[in-house]
Formats: sequence, C-alpha cells, structure tokens
Amino acid sequence: MIIDDVHRGIKKNKKRKRVGRGPGSGHGKTSGRGHNGYGSRSGSSRRVGFEGGQTPLARRIAKRGFNNKAFALRVAIINVSDLENKFEAGTTVCPKELVSKGLAHGKFDIVKVLGDGELTKKLTVQAHRFSKSAQEKITAQGGSAEIIER
Repeated sequence: MIIDDVHRGIKKNKKRKRVGRGPGSGHGKTSGRGHNGYGSRSGSSRRVGFEGGQTPLARRIAKRGFNNKAFALRVAIINVSDLENKFEAGTTVCPKELVSKGLAHGKFDIVKVLGDGELTKKLTVQAHRFSKSAQEKITAQGGSAEIIER
C-alpha cells in the first residue's frame, strides 16, 4: 500500500445531488425514483413503520404493561459538596439560586439535597427534600435546612 492512497478520493464537503436537471445529469426524468410504484410518489419516504404490506411490528407485538414514568416527579439532585464549592458563608440557597449557579439543570419539579461531601460554611438551604445526612451536615455548621412546598 502506498501511504498516499489513504486520503485519495476523500472530499471534505460532498456536493448535494441535484435531481431533475435533464438527462445529461444522470438524475433527470424520474430523478432517481424509478418508474411508478409507491416510491415514486410524493410523501413516500414519510410512512413511518411501513413494511411493504407485511403487518407492521407495532401491530404484531402484543400491547402489554403500563408505566407511570410520565407522572413521576423530576428531581434535581444537589450534593452538600456542591453547596460548599459554589456558595459563600451566610448565603440563603434556594432553587432559583441553584439554577443561576448552574447546579440545577433543565426542567425539574423538586430539589433534593444529598449529603455527599463535606460542608464547612453556615448556609440557609431551602429545598423540597433533604437526606438525613445532608440535614445533619447543614445544621452541624450552624445553618438551617428549610423544607419548602412545591
């Protein structure tokens, strides 16, 4: 093998296929769709789950079970070590503060503070839920863990 062969024929930006531009283009007349048939019609590529007349998988398999995940609460988890790193002593920490500091991401229903890590600052933490160890660590430093309603 010649080392030069490795990159030969590789182009960074591939040109798009221009169909329906006459017989000389190689993609004229039927524009690469062939003659007649379902594939030649407009909208043919948008039939999700179509299997050529065979009963689709969604209809072949029995519909079983139910899942309550759609109704579950989305919980933003914050560790005590995160509070130690991002907040100054004497600060009141609420869900809005957590979002502004980048600790709670996306959509969430409740905030739960967990006890992973150490805390050396006095903080007033307002959250929906606290683990037992997190509550102990916050109160041990003279702070308070306030439970807020949803």
